[in-house]
Amino acid sequence: MNQPVRCSWPTGHDDYLKYHDHEWGRPTTDANRLFEKICLEGFQSGLSWLTILRKRERFREVFDGFDIERVAQFDEFDVERLLRDTGIIRHRGKIEATINNARQAIVLEESEGSLVDWIWSWAVETPERLADGGIPTSTARSAALAKELKRRGWKFFGPTTAYAFMQSEGLTNDHDVECFVHDACEDERRRFLRGRSLR
Repeated sequence: MNQPVRCSWPTGHDDYLKYHDHEWGRPTTDANRLFEKICLEGFQSGLSWLTILRKRERFREVFDGFDIERVAQFDEFDVERLLRDTGIIRHRGKIEATINNARQAIVLEESEGSLVDWIWSWAVETPERLADGGIPTSTARSAALAKELKRRGWKFFGPTTAYAFMQSEGLTNDHDVECFVHDACEDERRRFLRGRSLR
């Protein structure tokens, strides 16, 4: 049986294939799920995404499902608890950034009304490409998003992490045009963008 045409990166592991086919590039309307994506992209910095995928369920357990309100209440005891948990990435800076960012997400929602809507105002109409047609690791748009969140007090979310997040959330559709889920992801993001104002 012929295999569907996919992007080139999800090779060698079923975890990658499932993530590519069912999650990558698809919008989420839930603020906690969106926050989870932001946090996990931060934890992935310097590591492979496969490592994060294989630890994701444990991350969800110890971070209370990435419930923004709950994570914002974490304290130093929780930081030490998480640093002892071998099921996640035990990096103090990234753990503390996750707690800080939950608190900042609450502040953002108080001023902007919706984390999801605010984040989606950073979506792009047309994906950016390098001169050779390749996909960039960061763009002016992702740099601007990272800069704005830094101004708002967020941590561990630079331009490259921001772009990886934009790809995973569907703010940009970086599936290869020939990929069998490209059109479905584009339809989903177009529906999500309908009626929204972009920056």
